[in-house]
Amino acid sequence: MFGIGMPELIVILVVALIVIGPKKLPDLAKSLGKGLAEFRHATDDVKDSLNVDQIKDSVLYGRKKEEAEGNKRKAEEDTAETEDKSSE
Repeated sequence: MFGIGMPELIVILVVALIVIGPKKLPDLAKSLGKGLAEFRHATDDVKDSLNVDQIKDSVLYGRKKEEAEGNKRKAEEDTAETEDKSSE
């Protein structure tokens, strides 16, 4: 988790508790959580509108599919050539 271990996380929480205070810390954590959830929702909307996942899949898997079809055609041609040579 970002190179932060448990002892460092405890120190950060203790400092936040001292600086912010015990009354405002839950409200701050709640608003921080809501902000992160809203940000995540906004990025998901942007991804959906741009069809990033579909484009990525078509680029990655489209090439692989084309290569597989090309290899299959080449194997069929090689087999046909071998059969032609055998029949002669």
